[in-house]
Amino acid sequence: MVRSRNEEKTGFQESGPYHPAYDLQTDFVMVYGIDDSMPTRIQQWKDRGYIVHLMTGVAWGNYENYLNGQIDGRTHWDEAQMDRHEERIIHGDTPEIPYMVPTLSYAKFLAERIRIAVDAGVEAIHLEEPEFWVNGGYSEAFQREWRLYYKEPWAPPHSSPDAQFRASKLKAYLYTRALDRLCTEMKDYCLTTYGRDLRFYVPTHSLINYTQWRIVSPESQLIDLPSIDGYIAQIWTGTSRTPNVYQGLRKERTFETAYLEYGMMQELVRGTGRRMWFLHDPIEDNPNYTWSDYQQNYYQSVTASLLHPAVSHFEVSPWPRRIFQGKYPSEDGTGKESIPQDYATTLLQVMHTLGHMDQDWEQTEDAMQQVGVFIADSAMFQRMKIEDDNTPAITSKYDGTNSEALEAEGDIELLNFSPFYGLALPLLKHGIPVRPVQLDNVRRFAHYLNDYKVLVLSYEFMKPEYPDLHFALAGWVRNGGALVYVGDDTDPYHGVRAWWNETDSKYACPREHLFEQFGLKDAEDGVYQVGKGAVGYLPVAPEGCAISEEGANALRTMVMKTMEALNNPDCKWRPKHYFQVCRGPYIIAAVLDESVADSPVTIPGPVVDLFDPSLSVKHDVQVAPGEQVLLFDLEKGRVAVGEAGCIAASSRIESGSRSSSGFEFQVKGPEDMSATARFYCSKQPVAAVMDCHDKAESIPFEWDEASGTVLLRYCHRSDTDVVVKVSWEASEVQ
Repeated sequence: MVRSRNEEKTGFQESGPYHPAYDLQTDFVMVYGIDDSMPTRIQQWKDRGYIVHLMTGVAWGNYENYLNGQIDGRTHWDEAQMDRHEERIIHGDTPEIPYMVPTLSYAKFLAERIRIAVDAGVEAIHLEEPEFWVNGGYSEAFQREWRLYYKEPWAPPHSSPDAQFRASKLKAYLYTRALDRLCTEMKDYCLTTYGRDLRFYVPTHSLINYTQWRIVSPESQLIDLPSIDGYIAQIWTGTSRTPNVYQGLRKERTFETAYLEYGMMQELVRGTGRRMWFLHDPIEDNPNYTWSDYQQNYYQSVTASLLHPAVSHFEVSPWPRRIFQGKYPSEDGTGKESIPQDYATTLLQVMHTLGHMDQDWEQTEDAMQQVGVFIADSAMFQRMKIEDDNTPAITSKYDGTNSEALEAEGDIELLNFSPFYGLALPLLKHGIPVRPVQLDNVRRFAHYLNDYKVLVLSYEFMKPEYPDLHFALAGWVRNGGALVYVGDDTDPYHGVRAWWNETDSKYACPREHLFEQFGLKDAEDGVYQVGKGAVGYLPVAPEGCAISEEGANALRTMVMKTMEALNNPDCKWRPKHYFQVCRGPYIIAAVLDESVADSPVTIPGPVVDLFDPSLSVKHDVQVAPGEQVLLFDLEKGRVAVGEAGCIAASSRIESGSRSSSGFEFQVKGPEDMSATARFYCSKQPVAAVMDCHDKAESIPFEWDEASGTVLLRYCHRSDTDVVVKVSWEASEVQ
């Protein structure tokens, strides 16, 4: 379990000073926020052995001195994002903290603040959540940017689909421009001034969530910026519990949504060499749930992330202070309570296990049948529903906590994002490994689609920004790919000013141009051979695949028929009601509800249950529909005969050694937190002690003869030199 912090496998963010109560012992920490206390906080975490990064908001922050003109003598309130009612769009409930239009002046201001962090010696900087709200685009600064970008008078975004599409496209461009200027300037400053490299990362929600919540962000555009070194996938219960519709039923589907979101972010960096950390949050921003609710949803999101083994770096928690020192509603509704000890112990076990997920992996027999569902950045550009009277159906800002406000406006359908989920959930719920595929990357990377045999596409909720995407798709199909297109050409955004309707050959929608490349100009419902591949055409609105079982079945049938047309024995429809992957000795599995079966799935042992605070040894595990597991395979992970080895621990294991009479290891973790560790052990122990500054105290242990393992229980201390010693000879007991 010993690993170098330089690998930066795990980290967390924290705005408070160092405190032993939430010292998670990850590889790095992201000190949050730039203020007078920042240099002190950086040094405190450095002194505890952490690699230190800095995180700060790029769309909002305590920037009153800039807004009020104390920086350059000019007030900048005209750069606050504003809706059509001339109301500022604010972060949280603080009027003095608006979301910003990223002007050149604002980017310069941020650069000067970042310079302070560079001078303080951080190794990397995370510019969090470049967000522009769909219902924004009315401030004076944005109107000026419109004139400069489009060279025409500003049009209110709610006035037409074209105005909304163009406004959102400009919003994404502005944040791309700001990040490029800021990061390039600061990298040059750091290298010139200090002779060291500085890294920049962007913590961002998934494209799926930003589209669903009606937020515009650069997303895949950042791949084109050499100054950006990677991302943090900000996916957690708060995003993934957003309800969606499957077979007519709207409800929370945290596991399925998280599975798609993490898949989207894995796809975002595939083949780029950029770093991606997957975020987990044991609670969430909404403080109104119970610990049992948080725990259940945490297991779902962690499991969903681990089913995407191309990523093995993790932000194990934002704000550990609010987890280990916060209080949340009790189960009986009588008040608030601190985190249960068992849950805290389990969290630490999982967090330290995440640092060891960079393993060879193998998937069950469904690996060849993964199906890609296309989504593009442009999906964010058409998230305002324009009514006949040019009044948007939804005017509220949605941040994951106020669905009631949207429901009160009478149009929750836009939040459901059923055009996308209608294509993904009918396949996912039948055990097909669905991968959201970034359409924009098709033109960035020559062989981007080679990993896929089956792709699903619709232009009813997004648009292709360049015609050469279709040439690549046509070549992929002719070389043996199966493309299923779903759409009825009724989306009002087909009429926006774009390449498909501004050339000599006018197309009513981009699908017509795509089908022309296949030689299927007059195609109707059905499956068509195109070269070595096939095209399936289902001319229905994609949201129709979400609102009923018949709609979901129609999509599944079309996908099956198109796959069959390939005559490829490795590309078959194999429905099941679970997902499972093995990453080295770790087994990750989830059993689906609303699926093809309602029976449990049995995973043979012996295994250790890593979601169990007692790290129990089980001879087999029954996983019921709606449940998830993270297990350690005791046979696959077994160490050499006579050796001792750590299976799992709720501590950071800094060092260890073995002798003929026992073994010992150094442990670190949050102060006063109950901890467990299970080790392979060549003999039955006779004693276990915790040694702190040469003062030893006995700790309880449990021997499991069948597995040859020992479970140790102890309590973390704030001291750095704490050693646990296990002896199997009485003479070694101290």
